[in-house]
Amino acid sequence: MSAFTDIPERADTRQWLGLAVLLLPTVLLFLSMTVLFLATPYIATDLSPSSGQLLWINDIYGFVMAGFLVTMGTLGDRLGRRRLLLAGAALFGIASVLAAFAPGPDLLIAARALMGLGAAAVMPATLSLITTMFRDDRQRATAIGLWAASVSAGVALGPLLGGLLLDSLWWGASMLIGVPVMALVVLAVPVLIPEYRAPEAGRLDPISVALSLAALLPFVYGVKKLAETGFAVEPVLAVLAGVVFAVVFVRRQLRLSDPLLDVRLFTNRIFSGSLGVYMLAAIALGGVYLLFTQYLQLVAAQSPLQAGLWILPAAIALVIVSTVTPAIARRVRPAYVIAAGLALSTIGYLALTQVESVAGLPLLIVGFYILYPGIAPAMALIPGLVIGAAPAEKAGAASAVDSTASDLGVALGVALLGSMGAAVYRAGMSGEAGAAAETLPGALSSAESLPAEVAESVVAAGREAFTNGLNAAAWTAAVLSAAGAVLAVALLRRIPAGAIAVPKTEEGVDVSVGDGVAERGTVPA
Repeated sequence: MSAFTDIPERADTRQWLGLAVLLLPTVLLFLSMTVLFLATPYIATDLSPSSGQLLWINDIYGFVMAGFLVTMGTLGDRLGRRRLLLAGAALFGIASVLAAFAPGPDLLIAARALMGLGAAAVMPATLSLITTMFRDDRQRATAIGLWAASVSAGVALGPLLGGLLLDSLWWGASMLIGVPVMALVVLAVPVLIPEYRAPEAGRLDPISVALSLAALLPFVYGVKKLAETGFAVEPVLAVLAGVVFAVVFVRRQLRLSDPLLDVRLFTNRIFSGSLGVYMLAAIALGGVYLLFTQYLQLVAAQSPLQAGLWILPAAIALVIVSTVTPAIARRVRPAYVIAAGLALSTIGYLALTQVESVAGLPLLIVGFYILYPGIAPAMALIPGLVIGAAPAEKAGAASAVDSTASDLGVALGVALLGSMGAAVYRAGMSGEAGAAAETLPGALSSAESLPAEVAESVVAAGREAFTNGLNAAAWTAAVLSAAGAVLAVALLRRIPAGAIAVPKTEEGVDVSVGDGVAERGTVPA
């Protein structure tokens, strides 16, 4: 097969094998966002990071990925999405090795940032390449459904695989998962996946790229610092600077004939409403997930493998619900399906607000098993709503914005709710000194060198302070999840059942398979 025009109307073995290859990095990219959750206590012991560095180790990957998604989507349109996919896969694999063997927290943060940059190159290419590979509507819908399920699987399986590796190896092994996966992608993609180039995509505007990063990074930094230290001049100025650059970015996009991001898409009620619901749900889950996995190990004294096994039933439920949700949405309005899921999550978060530091494990598990599958309808349906609300020629940009909202939401959740938990912990441990006052791993480590009675007191106080932080974060997550449910009904209820759009392949693209390049032509839907 030397050209896209040779791809049959109904997919054959090559297309399904190509889909399998594209799903692997999709699972990996979201797995990498959560795989460190169980490894965090080990990193804290081995590298001795500050509480701020520990949060950056967890969330820098998601921030960089979210910050560059739109830029990488535009580059993919210009240079070829398969080409960018291969470059991103190679960068991700190399950065994974650097992260695994990082000798200190700063280098680990830098390596995780490079992993995020590679992920930003890979992520927008996967969904758009799937839409070009499957010409039959029903098969394309099936392929996109599997893609959405793979996202759910990646989020869910990160802690489980991390637990399995930590039980027998060291924390760096959780970083090395990406190396064989990306090596397979680099080898298989040129053989199985057609190239995608949109000749009318327009030029890349470097000023817009710089403005988007200047808006995102100071804002996130300022919010993190406010959560960590309270009101201060520096973080307030950082937030204000981010807002100012965001305004400048939007004004520039409105003037450009080829904007980096067509901000007019946000005037569409379904488009902006879907993204808003997605962001609220992702922020709530991202922060609580981090604290939940740490509670399992640091408070409930579970091994990494035991913690991963506790998560497994919820992970399976998440994938199952993600898979069956599109079928339910053919009979029930998507807004009500999404709102029902988020209402269920709200109940789970409320259960976590009542967890105690002593004998709190049963309630913690019950709450998590309720809240975790509740987000699945949003994960399964919102990408289709976002892409379907955009014009066909802007489906690629819509896909990038959807991925940005998801990734940024999880990263903001880790930063905001994680910082809230850390602030509550420090307030509860204000009478302690040194590492014990900063983090619970620091308290457990300090207790090892103290007399038994003193050590027991420090550990008990640390676990109680950490649990109080989890309770506070869960209250916030419950409010966010409930707000998402209300927003879904308010803005999306007019979408009829069965109206989840399947993105159509754009017209006028250059495509190729292997080393051959196809002639320009119209790609059938």
